[in-house]
Amino acid sequence: MRVLSLRSRLALIILVPLILISIIAGYWRFTVALQTAEDLFDRTLLASSLAIARDIDISAGDALSEITRDLLRDTSGGQIFYHVNGPDGVYVTGYATPPVAPGAATQPVGQPIYFQSQHLGQDVRVVRLREASNFEGLSGFSMVTVWQTFDGRDQFVRDLALRAILLIASLVLTVAVVVWLGINFGLRPLTDLQGAISSRSSDDLGQIKRPLPKEVRGIVSTLNTLFDQLEQSIHSKDVFISDAAHQLRNPIAGVLSMAEAVRSARTADDTAERTDELIDAARHASRLANQLLSYERARAGSDSGRGTTFDLVEITNEVATRNAERIAACGLDLQMDLSETPIFLQGEPVLVAEAIENLIDNALRHAGPGLSRIRIHVAQHEFDAEISVADDGRGISPEDQSRAFDRFRQLEPSAGSGLGLSIVETIAKNFGGTVSIESVEVGACIVIRFPISAAKQPYPGVRVGGSC
Repeated sequence: MRVLSLRSRLALIILVPLILISIIAGYWRFTVALQTAEDLFDRTLLASSLAIARDIDISAGDALSEITRDLLRDTSGGQIFYHVNGPDGVYVTGYATPPVAPGAATQPVGQPIYFQSQHLGQDVRVVRLREASNFEGLSGFSMVTVWQTFDGRDQFVRDLALRAILLIASLVLTVAVVVWLGINFGLRPLTDLQGAISSRSSDDLGQIKRPLPKEVRGIVSTLNTLFDQLEQSIHSKDVFISDAAHQLRNPIAGVLSMAEAVRSARTADDTAERTDELIDAARHASRLANQLLSYERARAGSDSGRGTTFDLVEITNEVATRNAERIAACGLDLQMDLSETPIFLQGEPVLVAEAIENLIDNALRHAGPGLSRIRIHVAQHEFDAEISVADDGRGISPEDQSRAFDRFRQLEPSAGSGLGLSIVETIAKNFGGTVSIESVEVGACIVIRFPISAAKQPYPGVRVGGSC
């Protein structure tokens, strides 16, 4: 579908109503001209009939005066025909066979009657006047009939209408030219802005700083905000790629070194030992690569499941069940404290599952040798859903809590990558939620809170016990 340019839109918005008003004004002017012509020509017919009646009364029917003949000859409407009957109804002067008025009612004296009829096959406008008269001692009422064709009247109307149409058309054309030139002049800042943007290089994401009309400032302000966000996103990706390359360099070098050691092993026992070391190194590199991808996916805020509604309790139970064997293999106790009613969230369930997985993995890797249990708690409050993972290990000191969510930051040397809690924080922000480290007497407790709408929940939210 073709979209009109802004210039064409403005021209149509201004000119279409103007043209419609001009058409209405032209039609109104035509009707006024028609009415004006009818009034003028009717007055001419009446004046002619009065002059003829006066002359006939003065001359007793002999002849019309020179002035009256000039009036009949010089009328702008063309030739005027007349017919006069005397007091006894006898023809006095004028043209024979005058048009006949419709109806046979008696005409009042001194009041003209107008009607339309035909004379010699042409449409004519007729006025008939009944006047008192005295012909050679014979007193009574004479009847004067005057008529005229519509040719002159129609020509007069056409001339008036044509003048009005030409005047309106010239005004509309003048306004159209002025509007078009005005629109082009008014839109010049936009064309200048387009030229300024198109002249930029692909690397130039700086703000647009130039004088602009206030109608365009909002668009440019939004565009500048978009440029800033895009620049920050590109910078963040560059930093991430640099960090990822740095973090993957050592594990990949370790895998390569272990592989060479396996190849150069002299005995079967050395080969088996070095193969186990190679597998551990490969697992570490794989885990790091997966976490890097998970972090980038969470940071980008994937929209693949943006409209999916899922149960937080069900997702948590699936993740806990998947890790139960791993936790048991470490000789640890897994405690589950889940809400008895569903807690529905809107978003991508895979990301939430990844966040829970990272909290469990963080407890296993960093809680220390004193770890004996891991507790997972899920509850619903009035305005948010809450999930926490607590352990009874060494915990996180208050001075380390502010650094725990930094990328690639390890509070103590371990086999981790330093991305787990950073991934959790990013996923929580994507859902509009928060993640925090709660103060507990023993161990550590990390809590994620997701905002929810209580109206969408099938049951009222009830908080059971504490989070940690």
